[in-house]
Amino acid sequence: MGGVFDTIWDGIQQSLLMAYEVWWALVLGFAISAMVQAWVPRARIESALSGSGPRPVALATGLGAASSSCSYAAIAIAKSLFQKGASAATALAFQFASTNLVWELGLVLWVLIGWQFTLAEFVGGIVLVVLMSLMLRLFVSPRLEKRAREHAQRVTAEHQHHAAGSEGMSWRERLRSEAAWSDVAHNFRGDWQMLWKEITIGFFLAGFIGLAGNGFFNSLFIQDAPGVPRTLENVVVGPIIAVLSFVCSIGNVPLAAVLWSGGISFGGVVAFLFADLIVLPIIAAYRKYYGWRFAWRITALMFVTTVLAALVVDGLFGGLGLIPSGARPSRADIFGSVELDYKLVLNLVGLAIFAALFSLTIRRGVTDPVCGMKVDRARAVRAGLPGTTHFFCSEDCRQAFEAEPERMQRASVG
Repeated sequence: MGGVFDTIWDGIQQSLLMAYEVWWALVLGFAISAMVQAWVPRARIESALSGSGPRPVALATGLGAASSSCSYAAIAIAKSLFQKGASAATALAFQFASTNLVWELGLVLWVLIGWQFTLAEFVGGIVLVVLMSLMLRLFVSPRLEKRAREHAQRVTAEHQHHAAGSEGMSWRERLRSEAAWSDVAHNFRGDWQMLWKEITIGFFLAGFIGLAGNGFFNSLFIQDAPGVPRTLENVVVGPIIAVLSFVCSIGNVPLAAVLWSGGISFGGVVAFLFADLIVLPIIAAYRKYYGWRFAWRITALMFVTTVLAALVVDGLFGGLGLIPSGARPSRADIFGSVELDYKLVLNLVGLAIFAALFSLTIRRGVTDPVCGMKVDRARAVRAGLPGTTHFFCSEDCRQAFEAEPERMQRASVG
């Protein structure tokens, strides 16, 4: 039993050390993302997403890059856009951008395994959007897209993380305004609420899988074949591992670092990172949103584009000499250690930013009784009952509350 407990402790310790290694990058990335969500207006962009040509797809990509990196939030927002008339191409472009072209993902990749993977993630995100746009009609006919929209419009709207916005303010005014920073803080808190489970599971999986020797990874991927067959096998198996791991969003970055350390090819790691929109729980959500036929077709489309995009990125980076060729990071490099160095200072700064933003939500915020999200009291949607006022993050939550006020009140108290 002592050996079992030692192994468990080693896995937990490695998980915590990896979290320490990237804590500051997570906080900084989420803070930048929250600023973009709060201060970049979306309404004008959303109104232009009905087509499938280069312009609406580019606008959807920009909107996705300005959004949260949460895969579940991405598919919920994309479903909402699709319901309101956005094309399948723009909805999928939004999803790819919001899970591949966001600050926090790039920062954590850079810290753990190098800037080349950050660049590959951003370049690959654009390649994914282009390939998806070109190949969409091979998988989804206009008739099937119409049926999927009708199905989505019948689905009860679920809670989404809405940007609060700071319309009418200049950037200088926003920087000085507590209300504007409150918008940032509530987006920051909302992202953490949506993603903390994914991030935690990702670190713990990485910590325990990291205990396995390289032989474990050699059994999953071809290691000793010539370059082309090895890359082909790796970029196919990488997404399969992502699908079966159930970890998506930024939570799959720690596991990607462990795969890279274990000897997987550059293309295989990139393919693994790209596959966070086809993990099993998200495929189940597609079926619920759009119906099974549309769901499996877009899943197949995303799998194919993931593999092809990884091959394109691997070939491009190989041709430019950008694939890391030196010694790979060891387990000690990835999981790090706590010492008196620049990482400790950065982590303390990250802790201060985290505390400051969360404290702003506590001081100015109220809790939505429907979804549990913190929302700024001054900007919240309100509904009054005899003797009390309730605050909501959106009209959807207010309407859900008013449909069953007594049950909602009991649930929020419980």
